[in-house]
Formats: sequence, C-alpha cells, structure tokens
Amino acid sequence: MNNTPEAETPVPGLDPVAAQRWLRHPRHQSPWLHEEVASRMAERLQWFRDKPASWLHWEPVLGGLQSHQRVRSLLPQARCHVAAQQMPQALLATREPPSASWNPLNWVRGKTPAPAQDETRVAMLWANMALHLEPRPQALLRRWHAHIETNGFLMFSCLGPDTLRELRSIYQRAGWPGPTHAFTDMHDWGDMLVHSGFAEPVMDMERITLSYSAAPPLLKDLRELGRNLHADRFEGWRSRAWHARLCEALESELPRSDDGRLQLTVEVIYGHAFKPVARAQLGSNTSVSVDDMRAMLRAGRR
Repeated sequence: MNNTPEAETPVPGLDPVAAQRWLRHPRHQSPWLHEEVASRMAERLQWFRDKPASWLHWEPVLGGLQSHQRVRSLLPQARCHVAAQQMPQALLATREPPSASWNPLNWVRGKTPAPAQDETRVAMLWANMALHLEPRPQALLRRWHAHIETNGFLMFSCLGPDTLRELRSIYQRAGWPGPTHAFTDMHDWGDMLVHSGFAEPVMDMERITLSYSAAPPLLKDLRELGRNLHADRFEGWRSRAWHARLCEALESELPRSDDGRLQLTVEVIYGHAFKPVARAQLGSNTSVSVDDMRAMLRAGRR
C-alpha cells in the first residue's frame, strides 16, 4: 500500500476547483455563523493554563474578524501572524483599531499582524471553519503542524456530517444532486490529527438549530454562508420554476419549531491537539530539522 501524501484520498464529492474559488472569493465581513462558532471556540482558551506567546490566524476574514480582535484581547502580549489566500485584504482587516484619546499626542496607530512565511513558527494556530473546505485535509494538517512550535497546539473548528441533514433529505427525495459535499466525522479528524504528527487530540461536537420564518430568507442566508461545493451539483443557474419547487419543498418538508419556524441543523466540530517533541526514526539516512533537534535535546536534559 502506498502511504505517500499523493496517495491520500481526497474528501468525497468535494470539487477542489470550486473550493479554491470560494476561498478566494472577496469578502469584506465574516459570515455571522463563523463569528458565532469562533466566539464559542474562544471560550475554550481558558482550558489552557499557559497562554501562547505567539499565534497564527488561518484565513481570518473567513474565520471571523470580530473573533480575531477578541483573541487578540485575550492574548494581548502574544505576537500575531496571519495566513490567507488574499493576504493584503486579510492584513488590512485584522489591523488593531487605533487607541482612542482626546490628546493627539497619545494617538497610536493600530498594529498590523505579520504575514506568515514558510518558516513562521507559533505557539498556537487558530483555524475557524476552514478545514471542511479543504479537498486534501491531511496535507493541510501537516502544513499546520509545521507552523506550530514543539509543545504548541492547534485549535480548529469545522462543519460536521449532520450539517443540513434536513436539506439533504429533501434533495434526495426530489432526485436532485446533493446540496453540499460530505462532511467528515469528528472521530476521523482525530485519526488524521494523529497521523499528521499531533498528539492528545480532543474532539468535541455540538448541533446548532437555525430557524427561519420562511423559505426565501433561509435560502438567502445559505447563499451568504457558503456555496454548494459538491462535484455533482447542478450546472449553471436553475429556472424560476425549479426555485419555486424548492421553496415549496422547504415549506412543506422541513421540520418546524413550536412557533412554526422552519428549522435546519448545523453540526459544529471543535478540536485541539498538541505538537509533541519529535522522535527521530532510526534508519540508514535520517533527516531531522534543527528546531526538532533542539527540542529533543531539551527533552532529554529534563
């Protein structure tokens, strides 16, 4: 069996071209759901006794600009880095607001995070609602692993397999292609983290119920939150007749709350894992980075 990165199976049904196009889509604000998830993820920072001295925000505009400032306020002394497809936009959007003062002599221009380079190493990598958009997630996990210092940690969130399950059922009964690609289970994420070099992965999951007054605002919200990245999705625009049929199906087949509002499920997966001290594999030709060698020597002295 070939265990090289090239042999890794991509996410079933996820169109890599469409996923890349969506990541590069220009956006001036973060999706509200991503902000909500990021705020819940930020609460988990209190679990860590030692606060990270540096951190890297992966795709901050997609992940949440309000939460970016919140994490910076929780880690005021930590060096901040940013990694993004649209780096100029991300750096501008994540700049700290200038300090307010009646005296112009006390005005201080807001600090801008540093753009992440290949050699950037941080104590924490923060990635909110990005992993489910990656066609080859194990390769991305290895990139994250390389950016994290020894004994540093990863914090991430993503969509889980129960997301939009009610909508998928409607599409299936109608004989339409799926409204979204398949999302990965949290247990599989835990396995991939270990295979990518992380240790002590902790996975958590919650289901959020979204409610809407009618089908049109529901569809509008879904369009703002994301795109259908399924490889077998409909090609081109749908007709008005199809749109009317979809709205009718949503109104008649979606579950409703006690007050009659349409309901959709979103499953959110949270995870964190540590980067342990590297263990050199003995062989005829072994390669170890200088940083990993230093970490192994420090661990040996202890």
